[in-house]
This record gives sequence, C-alpha cells and structure tokens, in this order.
Amino acid sequence: MIGGLRGQLGRKKPGEILVDVGGVFYQVQVSLQAYASLPAEGCAVTLDVVTEVREDAFVLFGFLDEREKTLFGWLRGVSGVGPKLALAVLSGMPVEETLAALAGGDAVRLTTIPGLGRKTSERLILELRERAVKGIDGAPARGGATAPGAAVRERDEEVLSALVNLGYKRTEAERALRSVAADVPLEDALRSVLRRFAR
Repeated sequence: MIGGLRGQLGRKKPGEILVDVGGVFYQVQVSLQAYASLPAEGCAVTLDVVTEVREDAFVLFGFLDEREKTLFGWLRGVSGVGPKLALAVLSGMPVEETLAALAGGDAVRLTTIPGLGRKTSERLILELRERAVKGIDGAPARGGATAPGAAVRERDEEVLSALVNLGYKRTEAERALRSVAADVPLEDALRSVLRRFAR
C-alpha cells in the first residue's frame, strides 16, 4: 500500500492532482480544502496517502496533514460513508469546524455540506461525537467586487465548476463568488467561498 508521496506537483485541478515522484505520475484525489492550500505546480509537495483498493483500480486519497487524514479515517468508519462522501465532508468544512460541529451535535450545520443528509449527519454525530470532543491527537475541537477580465472569468469558472461538482447550486456559488476580489488567486477564491458556505 502507498502511505505517502513526496515529489513535484505536476498538475492540479479542484479535487484532483498529479504528483511526479521520480518520473512516475500518481493521480491523487484531494479535498477542496487541501487543494486550496497546495503550492504552485512544479513545487515540492508531500502528502499522506490512503489507498483504496477496488476491483478495477487503486484510488489514492491525499492529505496535507495528519489531522485531515485521521478525520477521513473516522468518517470512513461510519456505516454508509464511502470515500467520496468522506472527501465531500472534508471539502465542505475545515477539519476544526467539522470537529466542532460533531462535538456540538450540530446536524444542521453538517447538512449544509452537499450530499450529507440529515440522517447521515445524525449518524456521524452519534458515532463520532465522543472522538470529536476529545479531539485529534489530544487537541480538543475549537469551537470585494470582481473586475472584468479573461483571467478572472477563467478563475471564476474553475471555482464554480468545482463547487457544482461538489453539489452546491450554481446560483448560490455565483452569489458567494461576487464578494471575492479580482486579484485573489484561484486557491484563495475557492477557500473564501467554502468558508462562506461553512458559516
């Protein structure tokens, strides 16, 4: 099994990256939160990795830190939660906010994540609340107008595409994106919109 990767970031798009390790390119699925924190293409990157073995493929899920990887494992351990939904949860909220929602029994907040219904949110709380209260590694859970231009439009389309693929309504994503300044890069724009949805 592949437990981690260290190499160059070959290519990235929301939710998926390629990591060049000695000339071998590994395709890795990442959360939108992790994507927003990645360095530029061509820069060095180190990822913790979880390998999902399927009949027809090996699927790699990458994490920039141990806390996100640990929470992914917790989520995967809940009945009915597959890797895609676990990654959607990690995409929808930062780790600390997810832990706070679980620890506080806030099912309403969890259901703001696309694909996560009321019943599944309540199941997550039931099975993970005690862990979330204790925290990961002993750390308790803690509670501008855009300007026209081709580059801005391209950035906005990438952000909107990522959010729509995650399950957010395009009209809601467009409304949230209007507050992001034109000079904000793609990763920061995506992080800003996700933060607004998490509120």
